[in-house]
Amino acid sequence: MTGLSDSFQRPINYLRISVTDRCNLRCIYCMPPEGIALMSHDDILSYEEIVTLVKAAVELGITRIRLTGGEPLVRAGLPGLVRMIAGIDGVTDLSLTTNGIFLAKYAKDLKDAGLMRVNVSLDTLKPERFRQITRCGDLENTLKGIEAAKEADLTPVKINMVLMAGMNDDEIIDFARKTIDDGWHVRFIEYMPVNGEDINVTRLFSVSEVRKRLESLGPLEPYKMDKGNGPAKYYRLPDAKGTVGFITPVTEHFCYRCNRLRLTADGKLRLCLLREDEIDLREPLRNGASIQELKDIITKATAAKPRGHLLAERNSHKGRPFSQVGG
Repeated sequence: MTGLSDSFQRPINYLRISVTDRCNLRCIYCMPPEGIALMSHDDILSYEEIVTLVKAAVELGITRIRLTGGEPLVRAGLPGLVRMIAGIDGVTDLSLTTNGIFLAKYAKDLKDAGLMRVNVSLDTLKPERFRQITRCGDLENTLKGIEAAKEADLTPVKINMVLMAGMNDDEIIDFARKTIDDGWHVRFIEYMPVNGEDINVTRLFSVSEVRKRLESLGPLEPYKMDKGNGPAKYYRLPDAKGTVGFITPVTEHFCYRCNRLRLTADGKLRLCLLREDEIDLREPLRNGASIQELKDIITKATAAKPRGHLLAERNSHKGRPFSQVGG
């Protein structure tokens, strides 16, 4: 392996793969209530095509793979893809981001196939609010999925809570207490303006405000996670078995240490979640490109990875909805 880096000397070792743009929820920050215009079956990469691209990426130095959606578990046969990727020499970390609705059904199969851990999106612990945020979901299904993931040893199970001012910020203490009482690993994520929203009038609730709220539970001690080296900064409250993590894409962006690329469900290599630049890998792949030719395309694309997103300049994201790029 040669190692992959961009023009700013950031090592790139992490690939997020969207396996579908479909989702069984309609979360208010991710998708309009009527849903989106879905990609056709022919446009979406097959599992075999995904595996070919992963092999090319791994030969370049990518070691960490995360499967996302949409909701990845709505795509049939996902454990089969997990098994194929887990069998690629050089993949050291294979994980999944899910809303947890189908996790109770598939957790054991995913673990047996080689999946190592999961992140579960959960923005509220209140059933009625859960239905309001997701527009159609049942909180109990996600909670059962979290427990099933723990039982299957897909650990650490990380809970991703998107903070929305006036919507769920009153539950910050409740989520933090879960790290003490139930050993949860909770990550508070700042809301990002999407689809043309004005950054000044979004539901942004800063992580600095979260930290103030948590003072009532005691001091936060810095904590080093054994698995994963993403953008979160982790801490532990007194007597907690779990952890509190903070992800700050808006107020304290982490672009300077970004180590990732994204592959969309229709085979576009995306260099930044909040930028629209994409490089087509599907066409050369389907036209018979060799592994070396795919590696050359990925290497050239990575060199063009931007220094960072533009939220600091008060620009919002106006392109594809997050459900199409894997979040």
